[in-house]
Amino acid sequence: MRHLLSIGDLSRDDVERILASADRVAGIDDKLPSLKGKLVLTLFFESSTRTASSFELAAKRLSADTMSFKAAGSSVEKGESLKDTVLTLSAYDPAAIVVRHPHIGAPQLVARWTEAAVVNAGDGKHQHPTQALLDLFTMQQALGRLEGLHVAIVGDVVHSRVARSLIQALALVGAHTRLVGPPTLLPTGIEALGCDTATEVEAIDTADVVYVLRMQRERMESAFVPSLREYAARWGITPERLRPGQKVMHPGPINRGVEIDGRVADGPDSLILEQVRAGLAVRMAVLQDLLAARPALEVVA
Repeated sequence: MRHLLSIGDLSRDDVERILASADRVAGIDDKLPSLKGKLVLTLFFESSTRTASSFELAAKRLSADTMSFKAAGSSVEKGESLKDTVLTLSAYDPAAIVVRHPHIGAPQLVARWTEAAVVNAGDGKHQHPTQALLDLFTMQQALGRLEGLHVAIVGDVVHSRVARSLIQALALVGAHTRLVGPPTLLPTGIEALGCDTATEVEAIDTADVVYVLRMQRERMESAFVPSLREYAARWGITPERLRPGQKVMHPGPINRGVEIDGRVADGPDSLILEQVRAGLAVRMAVLQDLLAARPALEVVA
């Protein structure tokens, strides 16, 4: 791979290679030498906890140097353009730039302006490919397979880059996806990505995995649901709406009591913390796949 901008950049072989690499590095606490002497720059124009921290830690576990850029407090606040920001930071010769931006297509623009490998860490409502990869890894580790899995994605699909990437990734590996939520939060024509839709929460009943999406109020310019209370009552995931053994996932951050009941988030079938742990392994695998000349198997003394 040259860049990772979208799940559409990947074949099934690519996905399987990255997941296998993540499996090899998962649970290794010592540093690996793969990226020693390389600089990984994280360029975030939106807030992040899980993605930003896991990419930085992933780079450090692979012995890379790291530099974190956040728009707040930078020359962006003085009017500096994205292009000039990228050109300035590229003068430090990064091997990779991990970028999150509120505008769709920003990572593709960054890739034009730098010689570094570019990883999309989320662009507007468009794509979040490493989130989809870590979700596949989590499902594979918990359920032992991906082929033939039935995944119900519930909630605010219309604003979700996570959902778009995950639908494509699940289709690549032979899993079935159903989107569930109010009609106002299910994008028109989304079935073209390889899924079906339902507007009643009971449609989650046959799913192996119930994947809950956050209500993204910061992206909502109008009333997509009458109220969060009504949304929680009709589509919130509670223990009563799940059958025994159904696994539950959420990309975070969680709005407890809105899209998911706290008893579900903290319950025995929740994979939410496993997703966080998977994020480190998968992002190590992605950086290694983009930048390393050889697999990272040797531990630094």
